[in-house]
Amino acid sequence: PEQRVAGRALAAPPARDFLAALQRPGVSIISEIKRQSQAKGALRLDMDAPTMARLFEPFFTTKPRGKGTGLGLATVYGIVRQSEGHIDVYSEPGRGSTFKIYLPRVDEKGAAPVEVAPENDVSPVGTETILLVEDDEALRALIGEILGKHGYVVLQAAGPEPGLLAAQSHLATIHLLMTDVIMPQMSGRDLAARLHALRPDMKVLYMSGYTDEAIGHHGVISPGTHFLQKPFAMKALLRKVRTVLEDARAPEVP
Repeated sequence: PEQRVAGRALAAPPARDFLAALQRPGVSIISEIKRQSQAKGALRLDMDAPTMARLFEPFFTTKPRGKGTGLGLATVYGIVRQSEGHIDVYSEPGRGSTFKIYLPRVDEKGAAPVEVAPENDVSPVGTETILLVEDDEALRALIGEILGKHGYVVLQAAGPEPGLLAAQSHLATIHLLMTDVIMPQMSGRDLAARLHALRPDMKVLYMSGYTDEAIGHHGVISPGTHFLQKPFAMKALLRKVRTVLEDARAPEVP
């Protein structure tokens, strides 16, 4: 028999609300993705009931340890839910899986253009010291260069362990930890927790290529935590850094 699960694993509406939403004017299927399992070979694209029950759960993966983050479908789910959409998933053993994405239909006439106030062309600057922990070498170098050109002292680290060493060896104040969320060895949150014991006044800015909704569940980061989603523009980076540094609240205990 066919197994079926709807994409409601992360606090989505109950089934009756989901079905009612599909009947609203302006809702349509915009995407249908089908994947067939190979009759022979190692590739399996069908799912059993326990797997489908956790399909959209952040950090759930069927891959071996260290081979996947388990955030791909959680990110898809977050994007669809932010757009007031739904995901329906069908899977039949030996036959493959079908993902259907429902999103509100856009009015053909289009909405009236929104006037956006012109941004201040002056980029924020500062003199504080920032510990930048990012395992992507090119991105780390780019962020470090941007911050350095705008007055900041930047301590760069290629991962959590080098970040800990940098924090321990730097004698002066470190005002901000700017760290990726998902890294080898330990998460950005775990790194922030360890550094908080050494530098309780240091503020934290998390960054990730995944949405804050996708990683915000299960205590990965807390609601209200300072977060910057990749990719980001230079001015967005500089504004966010200043916002965190000027936040009068005491640093959150990770």
